[in-house]
Amino acid sequence: MRLDALNEFAFEDSDQQPRLYGHNGAVVVELHDEIDLLAYQRLGPLLDPITGGTATTVVIDLTRTTFFDCSGIALLVRSHRRATARGARLAVVCTHPLTLRILRLTGLTPILLPVSTLEEALEPE
Repeated sequence: MRLDALNEFAFEDSDQQPRLYGHNGAVVVELHDEIDLLAYQRLGPLLDPITGGTATTVVIDLTRTTFFDCSGIALLVRSHRRATARGARLAVVCTHPLTLRILRLTGLTPILLPVSTLEEALEPE
């Protein structure tokens, strides 16, 4: 799916609108503000064609998120499963201490391998 074809998933609040762009062959999805149940319901249909698409690397950038709950965990796990099922890599950029703590407590840090910068996420494995 082309990035410009994802406009149908527009958010009412432009501050919450995810930013999508290609970078060195990867697709980067910048998420903003709160990642809760409502965001999960909106972001799932947006991320599914990206994580199930043709990009070899999908980066979910959480550096601009302000809240992250179990719905965010479910969103990351769903995205990771979809990407890795087709042989792609999902990278997570996260610097927020509470979000990182949630990832550690749920045991997802070794699976999602969060990094601090976009540059780290785009480095080949």
